[in-house]
Amino acid sequence: QVQLVESGGGLVQAGGSLRLSCAASGRIFSIFSNYVMGWFRQAPGKEREFVSTITWIGGATYYADSVKGRFTISRDNAKNTVYLQMNSLKPEDTAVYYCAAKRPLSDYEVPDKYNYWGQGTQVTVSS
Repeated sequence: QVQLVESGGGLVQAGGSLRLSCAASGRIFSIFSNYVMGWFRQAPGKEREFVSTITWIGGATYYADSVKGRFTISRDNAKNTVYLQMNSLKPEDTAVYYCAAKRPLSDYEVPDKYNYWGQGTQVTVSS
């Protein structure tokens, strides 16, 4: 089992920054693990969309075009935590952000392929 808890959301003005954290526990920390950790977001009335993914082993990163160059995903294996640094935020980034985990890497952009989800954290960007 994998448990995920997000934190770090809030209200920020356009152009500002936030850092989201996702604390993970469970069996993903095995040295043989091929889990990937993803961030998704869902705005009111819209489908959940892929934001970014990182492989737990190796740290390979992947981004949606809409956030490339503004967001950075990283992980701290010692703290069992994945981060999403969000810079140059725009009002259209407003959404509930979710952390998720799956294995293996294939279909990393597809929400339905993820087995574990956090409860979500609200990010609101004012204009």
